[in-house]
Amino acid sequence: MAGNKGFIIQPRDRHLLRELAILEVADCEQVKVVAGFGSTTRANTRLLQLVRAGLLRRFFLGSGGGRKALYALSQKGAQLVDVPYRGPRRRQDEVLVADYYIAHQLAINEIYSTLKYRIVPGIAFERWLCFHQPIMPSLGLIPDGLVELRAASGIISCFLEVDLGHESLSIWQRKAGNYLQLALSGDFRKQFGQASFRVLVLANSERRLQSIRKTLAAVTEKIFWFATIESASNSFFTPIWLRPVGDQPKPFFEAQ
Repeated sequence: MAGNKGFIIQPRDRHLLRELAILEVADCEQVKVVAGFGSTTRANTRLLQLVRAGLLRRFFLGSGGGRKALYALSQKGAQLVDVPYRGPRRRQDEVLVADYYIAHQLAINEIYSTLKYRIVPGIAFERWLCFHQPIMPSLGLIPDGLVELRAASGIISCFLEVDLGHESLSIWQRKAGNYLQLALSGDFRKQFGQASFRVLVLANSERRLQSIRKTLAAVTEKIFWFATIESASNSFFTPIWLRPVGDQPKPFFEAQ
């Protein structure tokens, strides 16, 4: 498809636009992963072309030498690939000093891109679901995502909860109760087609992780798995995971 002044939409552009409907906002490094760019220069050049063609919106986070360009779908870009028009509503080229929503979404994206695009032998990425409203009206739960991964042992469904330290521990207690209710009611199987699930709690520091873990251990010893955002992004399937009780880290897929 030709755009303004001979701009040609490539298959990789369409793929990126569809992925941005899931990512909502992304920096250049995340774009490189999901769109398959091997060069930062090439990625930045194409991103600028997509911005000038009106298919992407660009804004900046930080100031001075630490300023980072961020990208989101424009309404025109969403219409081109027939996806919902979501993402941060920031002015074109706006500079943001700090933004919790964006920091949170970028952390979620790290896990999404790790699981979908970093190939691990014997493990397949099945699907990722985003939630923009409660998964059930009676619970009020809006997870950060649901991922399904397949290994020889079968499919494991995991809700994702990314914590940057902004939610009180009382909120975490309520979340734990709601997830337990979802697990015990049979509603998860009815809605998602799997018998069981895990809740992956990813914290921005070891100290924060242990604080949430201690709080949830008083509610249940089941379904929750804990790691830091950094360790999950770098070594997701290795023995980095803690359960509510016990100090021995476990791999994501335990030996049968």
